[in-house]
Amino acid sequence: MQALPSLPALTAPPTADQLRQTHTAISPYLQETPVLRSGGLNRLAGAELWFKCESLQRVGAFKMRGALRAAMAIPEAERFKGLATHSSGNHAQAVALTARLLGVPAYIVMPVNAPGPKRQATLGYGAEIIPCEATLQAREATLAQVVDRTGAHFIPPYDDYNIIAGQATSALELLDAQPDLEAVLAPVGGGGLISGTLLAARAHRKDIRVYAAEPSRVDDAFRSLQSGVLQGNTRTDTIADGLRTSLGKRNFHILQSGLDGVLRVDEDEIVSAMVLIWERLKIVVEPSAAVPLAAVLRYPELFSGKKVGLILSGGNADLLELLHLLNPPPAALATA
Repeated sequence: MQALPSLPALTAPPTADQLRQTHTAISPYLQETPVLRSGGLNRLAGAELWFKCESLQRVGAFKMRGALRAAMAIPEAERFKGLATHSSGNHAQAVALTARLLGVPAYIVMPVNAPGPKRQATLGYGAEIIPCEATLQAREATLAQVVDRTGAHFIPPYDDYNIIAGQATSALELLDAQPDLEAVLAPVGGGGLISGTLLAARAHRKDIRVYAAEPSRVDDAFRSLQSGVLQGNTRTDTIADGLRTSLGKRNFHILQSGLDGVLRVDEDEIVSAMVLIWERLKIVVEPSAAVPLAAVLRYPELFSGKKVGLILSGGNADLLELLHLLNPPPAALATA
């Protein structure tokens, strides 16, 4: 086993000092992801935009940060039992790679509708995949069986303070690179990234506005914060597959403490924003990562003339599927 450092397990929202401690501990195992700019996108948005490219992180997503931090909270004498989780893709890859770094098994419960490239990448890191139906209830029930069978340690996808601390380090790096940002956006699904982003931003400067960006079809975060009661999703038919899950309890409570809003966008706006990122930044992002740019373009009254940071959460796109979506074949070929 590789000796990843140990950190105390977090049982409350991480403090500013704990976020810095987390960043110091996990940084040696991460890629240093760039912050990119585009004059063309600035003109389209009427704002100054800085893009934190977590699509270029190890496993192609920010999720590696949280998986490392959560693994470091497991006592070293207990790590040999392995790691387990449920995930549709990016978190699965992060847990699988973290387990490989430790030299221990990884057991991943994955819904049957998970994108093919994410499934193949998870297998490539050496994980055992256990399929389940595409519901949260099925994920959790199957995971409980796996943990009972193997004794592996559960690495939660988002509803965990160790995960949140790890995900917060992306925003820490963005704000270190551009400390005078006036607003920061991140996508929201389970809420690990956006709750970490909020904590990092508030630790940096109290007046930064922080927004979550969310597909309208899976707008449980918007409804939860509007009602004050944690909501769930009854549909999952958004192209942003990484955001289909519902907001976690701990994440919800952190967002209630000071998020400036949840900005909803439609499917065509997500696709358009994704294509703009491909064309203008010359990098591949998955649909979930494009949701913040879609929000900036949809709500110019919030961002016009401001310095805005956007976290591009991942780049694990199913390119063949997306190319088909963007350029469907003629009807005669499609039905041949």
